[in-house]
Amino acid sequence: MNENDKPQDPAVEDELKGVPEEFLSDDDCEAAGGDALSEALENLRGDLETAKQEVLYAKAETQNVRRRAEKDVADARNYAATGFARDILSVYDNLSRAVDAIPAASREDDPMKGLITGIEATLRELEKVFGQNGVKRIAALNMPLDPNQHQAMMEIPSADHEPGTVVQEMQSGWMIKDRLLRPAMVGVSKKPD
Repeated sequence: MNENDKPQDPAVEDELKGVPEEFLSDDDCEAAGGDALSEALENLRGDLETAKQEVLYAKAETQNVRRRAEKDVADARNYAATGFARDILSVYDNLSRAVDAIPAASREDDPMKGLITGIEATLRELEKVFGQNGVKRIAALNMPLDPNQHQAMMEIPSADHEPGTVVQEMQSGWMIKDRLLRPAMVGVSKKPD
């Protein structure tokens, strides 16, 4: 557009400020006058709105990706020890069985006393390390059966307990933070025959 083709209306001039000349072809202006300018402006406004929407969607997607990545990092930090903790539970089970299997007479025997004290201290230290890493034992005995934490291995007739109450724990269950590491293997009461 040359100087003579510019519109005289100040409102139209304000609308056209900053619009590149290539969007306002001389042919369109001459053929349709102000209508071509209005149409070009409407097209530009539409393109601008579309671009704004695309930028908003891209920002939202970026924020979602960032949140997912932060959650993945937090989960990795919180549950990194899951495999190791699951493997070391068998060591805990064996130490517990060893302590439980010691006869009372051997506990008082001087030659065995040091060994027994060492095993018990090792077991306490293992429990302390579990606690420091968010690994905790699931309560089972005298609790109602919770299929999310307990695995019922057998039913035991009992008149002393409500049906569905855990009356025997064969293997302890464990959680790491809020996730199940290993369910407790239990015996559950039922009505006597």
